[in-house]
Amino acid sequence: MTNKKILFSGIQPTGEMHIGNYLGAIRNWVNLQNKGEYNCIYSIVDLHAITIDYDQKQYQNRILDLAATLLACGIDPKKSILFLQSSVKEHAELCWLLNTIIPVSELYRMTQYKDKSSKNEKNINIGLLDYPVLMAADVLLYGTEIVPVGEDQSQHLELTNIILKKFNNKFGEFFKKVNPYITTGAKIMSLNDPEKKMSKSIPGSYISLSDTPDEIRKKVSRAVTDSNFDKEMSHGVKNLFDLLLFFNAKEAHDKFLIQYKDKTIKYSELKSELADVIIKELEPIQYRKQELLKNPKKLKNILDSGAKQAQKIAMKNMIEIKKRMGLY
Repeated sequence: MTNKKILFSGIQPTGEMHIGNYLGAIRNWVNLQNKGEYNCIYSIVDLHAITIDYDQKQYQNRILDLAATLLACGIDPKKSILFLQSSVKEHAELCWLLNTIIPVSELYRMTQYKDKSSKNEKNINIGLLDYPVLMAADVLLYGTEIVPVGEDQSQHLELTNIILKKFNNKFGEFFKKVNPYITTGAKIMSLNDPEKKMSKSIPGSYISLSDTPDEIRKKVSRAVTDSNFDKEMSHGVKNLFDLLLFFNAKEAHDKFLIQYKDKTIKYSELKSELADVIIKELEPIQYRKQELLKNPKKLKNILDSGAKQAQKIAMKNMIEIKKRMGLY
């Protein structure tokens, strides 16, 4: 790798990807990769995803489906390292080492633990609590300095910097401060409940990257709007306008905004145009993904090759970390 700063990000193989994932993470990954300013390392974080109930019989299919999605969206193995988290054992090893320097009180205050434990009352495992430490290990393992994040992920990054400071204070300066790269379009709201984030767990709230044109049109047509023009723009209407911008339809956005201000807007026309721009962007991605899924062996080889590249960096850093901790 070159001397550019290292950028790391991960995504879980939990179900179908929707346009919120695409606009909030995946498309930003591709843009960051293509800018060439950073050494980009992207991981399918399968160890994180097993902290909640999952179907182990379908797990490998989920992983390959996500790999195909990332590649179809534009992640290029020649420009970025793309790999499966569990294929690099140093992630789990560093997580354990970091566990020994972070107070458990720091973990109990994490909002994601509170949220996930409330949704998984029958499976509140140590992994749910320790999730942020593994996330810190993912980042610190590679000497990462840049992490693309949405606003709702900033707490985890704060904890990562707390952990690295504790390590550096105890064992000498090694880790560099990790800085957030706040991504655009990071928070796409639900179509049917626009005060909440778009989520796979809320039926009717999202558009999947694999939805057909008819499915997309139906979902957009049912999106919540508001006929009251005498108050501030509603969350539902704002979400539709935001989506037009996120899908690079500024001309349409500006046209409908004028109509909105004039109180002449027809939401059916806005929704129809929005559906068209979403379909236009997703169609080539869907085609490329289906072509990739025809060759699962090639997908596995890409992930294996990425894991080998990642492990070279991880092993080198782990030797230094263990030396400083008296373990090597």
